[in-house]
Formats: sequence, C-alpha cells, structure tokens
Amino acid sequence: MLFGGILPYLLVLWQLLAPVNVARAQDEPTQESACPAIVKRAAWGAAKSKNVTYQLKPVANVIVHHTTGERCATVATCKEMVANIQTYHQTDNRWSDIGYNFLISGQNVYEGIGWHRMGAHLRGYNDKSIGVAFLGNFDQERPTARSLNLLARLLQCGVELGELADDYRLYGARQLQSTNSPGRYLYAKLQELDHWQAQ
Repeated sequence: MLFGGILPYLLVLWQLLAPVNVARAQDEPTQESACPAIVKRAAWGAAKSKNVTYQLKPVANVIVHHTTGERCATVATCKEMVANIQTYHQTDNRWSDIGYNFLISGQNVYEGIGWHRMGAHLRGYNDKSIGVAFLGNFDQERPTARSLNLLARLLQCGVELGELADDYRLYGARQLQSTNSPGRYLYAKLQELDHWQAQ
C-alpha cells in the first residue's frame, strides 16, 4: 500500500530527473542565435573542402545570386540540389568547395561554406563579401515571401554574430558583373530590403 501511494510521486520525480534528449536528426535544420533554421553541411552530404580561406570579419558586402535551375520543393530534393551544385563547383570549375556561403530555397537556408570563409561566387569580390544564392530561376519565377524573410533574418543574424558589418551593403550580382543574376523578379524584391545599395 505504501509503495502504491508513493508510485505517482516517483514517476513525477523520474520525469524531472530524466536526461533531456537534445540530439537532432542529422537532416533537421538547426537554430543558432538569432539565425533562421539552417540545414548544415553534414545534413546535405557535403564533400570535404579541398582548401579553406578565411575572411576578415565583419564582412562589408552581401551579394545575392540565383542558381538558374529548377526550384526544389522538398528538403530532400533541395539537399540533393545543393550537393549537385557543390559537385559541379568542385569538379567542373575546380574550386575548393561550393562557391556560395549560403543557399536559400522556398523553405530553408542551407549552409554552403558558411560564415567567415571566402567563397567563389563573384570574381573580384570574393574576399570582401558573403555570397547568398537563391535556388531557382528568378527571371521566370517570383521569390516567395518566406524565402525573402529567411534572407533578411540570415543577414540580421550575421550582424548579431559579428560576421557582417552593422552597415553592410546589399547587392544583386548583376550590379557588379555582366550577368542576369539574381533574376529580374528577385532583383526587384532585393531593392525593398534594408541595406540595399542602388549604386
């Protein structure tokens, strides 16, 4: 009788003292500081970088691109697309890694080479900028409100982490190089964001 009387209390005590499982599945996005959820390199099956060049931080410029391919609809297809971009950059372009610091789908941010590493996204600017690529062709499609919000949150996160300067400048790649990137529809939306530079 005594044991039966204290059993509910023992169960409550066990629940309070039981270790909390904080492990995440490898393919789940992770949350860091004020950042949006970011799908890490290991989650999309990144190959090892052949060489790493670090940037001085805070970085003063952010350059937005588009990948010009199809838009991916699921986490699985987006992870595969990001992995294919890395393979192309390393194999065909003979770069050390994927050229972008981050990539954005309609639903998530994917870690490319990440913060404080020099990418290979725009000749002449790689050492003084962060490159963010939207997955899709934005000459043909419009960016989603969620993807634009993810970009804004990612860049605010960069400021809070000390990776981006407080007064960083935001550009579309077409302003700095002869290219259509990041596509006319995405380019138009970038002009509505804070830190946009018309010149």
